[in-house]
Amino acid sequence: MRPKKGTRKSAKGATATGNAVKGFTDDERAAMKERTRELKAEARRGRRATQDGEGDVLAKIAEMPEPDRAMAERLHAIVKASAPVLSPRTWYGMPAYAKDGNVVCFFQSGHKFKARYALLGFSDKANLDEGSLWPVAYALKELTVADELRIGALVKKAVS
Repeated sequence: MRPKKGTRKSAKGATATGNAVKGFTDDERAAMKERTRELKAEARRGRRATQDGEGDVLAKIAEMPEPDRAMAERLHAIVKASAPVLSPRTWYGMPAYAKDGNVVCFFQSGHKFKARYALLGFSDKANLDEGSLWPVAYALKELTVADELRIGALVKKAVS
């Protein structure tokens, strides 16, 4: 008779350090699912994706609670005025702006990931390189006129 093998533990609970395994948060999982839906919708739309993208962005902005909604509306206007070459689209459920299909910048509501501030981010496709160190995301608690001018200049530089 063979000796009994020990019971196996699920890989879920096993770690090298004994700490609980930490995976994606519910908010992160929701964002990934949102991105999957976006990709499927873009594939279905084909060439119309660019025109429909603005409607998707405006719908996402309308879903945001204040004060993020007001900031997102203002940022949308700034991006459109500063860089008309960018196409609005959603990206992981966030308003984003792309050039040649590549996201250049995006707005993340503070509410989305329960952060204390909203975020204006730039991808690696943004032409913001300055030396060996430069910021690629900006925390936003409010938008002043000076902030709006700076953002407009950043967006213009990002697509140059």
